[in-house]
Amino acid sequence: MTTPDSTTQPRTLAPNEIPFTAGPPPFRGYTTDTGKILPRKHTHLPAKQQRAVTKTIKHARNNLLGL
Repeated sequence: MTTPDSTTQPRTLAPNEIPFTAGPPPFRGYTTDTGKILPRKHTHLPAKQQRAVTKTIKHARNNLLGL
């Protein structure tokens, strides 16, 4: 028999590692009053970070977190 190593066990995320659990206040600066996501020229983020913010906001919306 072989002993199970750490690569076979599923990895769980801590609550601080999940980006959309922070709630609406951190993302309030990236959306308008009507809920639209602001473009890069308004947020002044690099493209990679803008994609991450957009993906996180959309993920939160799909999970009904009120963004």
